[in-house]
Amino acid sequence: MVERLLGYIGRPFVRFYDTIENFGQFVLFQLQLFKLYPHVFKRSKTVLTQIEVIGMGCMGVVTLTALFTGMVLAIQLYNGFHQFGAENFIGYTVFFSIARELGPVFASLMLISRSISAMAAELGTMRVSEQIDAIDILGVNSKEYLITPRIIATVISLPLLVIWFDFIAIGSAYMISTNVLGINPITYQETLMRLGEMDDILTGIVKAAVFGFIVSSIGSYIGYHTTGGARGVGQSTIYAVVYSAVAIFVTNYFLSSLFLYLDW
Repeated sequence: MVERLLGYIGRPFVRFYDTIENFGQFVLFQLQLFKLYPHVFKRSKTVLTQIEVIGMGCMGVVTLTALFTGMVLAIQLYNGFHQFGAENFIGYTVFFSIARELGPVFASLMLISRSISAMAAELGTMRVSEQIDAIDILGVNSKEYLITPRIIATVISLPLLVIWFDFIAIGSAYMISTNVLGINPITYQETLMRLGEMDDILTGIVKAAVFGFIVSSIGSYIGYHTTGGARGVGQSTIYAVVYSAVAIFVTNYFLSSLFLYLDW
């Protein structure tokens, strides 16, 4: 009875220690990669291939998500603003919320579900099937060959996906607002042009680049260190998706706070 009670008390501390240890290993692994990034330009073809796989592969789901996000956001804002006679501010509110928050976060979540999960599964399969060991034996740096091109490709792809997401979402919100909700298109455009700023778009792009680095680092790290055969590959894929999604929300809070402090 006493041993079981002590086990319940001590288990959270053991898990916390393991979490800290794993996070430290992750940070050290990423520090080791920094000296490899300059060499990634020698593998420009590999980077372009990964951009096609990671970025272009998400275009469909990102487009669909952006289309309905913009339409739903316009409808819900209309329900709220209509009570105060402030329908003319829907355009700017849609632009501001999508460019700064919804675009980077939603595009990142779609990339995680589509590309980061595939990245972790692919690297995990290569690890358990000893393909990564074979690459190292051949004298090729597996981290430089497999990981850094994927990270760079994600950092490039995600900001472009966010720009596309913003365009589709804002456009769909405009169509719903003017054609369905009856808002004057001229007033909608004038309010948007008068209040909208380029800094709003740049904020989302900066967030996207940071998010891309974080999620690709997590996905590649977990996949690269997969163990346990086919079951381990499945678990690595789950961990990559969950940890990446949580990291996006946590990082988004701190970046939003930083931009607020910098008045940007």
